[in-house]
Amino acid sequence: MEGPRPGRPVAHFESVSMIKAVDLRKGRCVIHEGELCVVHECHHVAKGNKRSYMQAKIKNFKTGIINDVRFNVDDRLETPFVESKEYEYLYAEGDSFVVMDKETFDQIHVDKDIVGDAVDYLTPNETVTCQLYNGNVISFELPHVVELAITDTPPVVKGSTVTNQPKDARLETGARVRVPAFIEPGERIRVDTRTGEYVERAK
Repeated sequence: MEGPRPGRPVAHFESVSMIKAVDLRKGRCVIHEGELCVVHECHHVAKGNKRSYMQAKIKNFKTGIINDVRFNVDDRLETPFVESKEYEYLYAEGDSFVVMDKETFDQIHVDKDIVGDAVDYLTPNETVTCQLYNGNVISFELPHVVELAITDTPPVVKGSTVTNQPKDARLETGARVRVPAFIEPGERIRVDTRTGEYVERAK
């Protein structure tokens, strides 16, 4: 079964419900200007006596374009029924990533544009959560914290652990992260996938 591709048309929407804009959250799917979109970022903004609003970045599933939009908190938005399922990430293949349904063992391809920045913290056998609409994967989410190995970082310098100055480190995925001075190559650490920040040494 092939995953979705940019430009693949989305048909009519079924099983839609309404939510208030104030209930928008990252990863939620909404129908905006007749198109299926996924919320990438969303913030509640309140400025003094002025009316508060929701500032969001939403990605059009059909075009792949991310737009900045603003909603009044009381605006009502359509949200389609989507299915959330857990998959096991297996491997990358060309411009897609292969994941396996943990219950049926069926494998599907997820386009790299949908995986997005999650690739920086993605390793084989990791559990990921995908949202599907009409059988198409429309979002791909890692656990909030994952465990990764440090492949390269400057050696511990005497006295640096006292000041605890952070330093650069390269993860096994190739991504870079700032870590405490006492962390050495070969160690495993826990990283927050939402911020890309070091959390702690792996137990």
